[in-house]
Amino acid sequence: METAQHHVLYIEDHDDTRELVTLVLAERNYRVTTGSTLADAFKLARQHHFDLYMLDSRLPDGSGIDLCKRLREFNTGIPIMFRSGAAYEADKETAINSGAQSYLIKPVDLDVLCSEVSKLIDVSARKRELVEGSAICFSNLGGSPEDNRH
Repeated sequence: METAQHHVLYIEDHDDTRELVTLVLAERNYRVTTGSTLADAFKLARQHHFDLYMLDSRLPDGSGIDLCKRLREFNTGIPIMFRSGAAYEADKETAINSGAQSYLIKPVDLDVLCSEVSKLIDVSARKRELVEGSAICFSNLGGSPEDNRH
């Protein structure tokens, strides 16, 4: 039985890095769509469904932090992971406070990267299943999850 490929949007302005990470993720059966700018990211995020957004913090046309905030406005459920050379704790805190779930500092061991990608996608899928299950349960009772909130 073949499992569906998870789809990752990877935004990285360094060509060699982008190609290497894309190759490694593809070898682990991820479908990767890439871009190198904020403009690429917005266009692609609106055109396709992704299971994970993987961002660099510094891009030619703006910051990954701004991109993260905009993606969060657009979609609150897709996990966001930074893969960045910005190594200060404040950089990580800013990314997490902007809506990211993970922040890895370059250079990243590729096995660690793949493990983190897998973990974020799995956690997101489980959350989605719980929400969908809750909605089904409440619809069977003639209500919605919102009706039960206090």
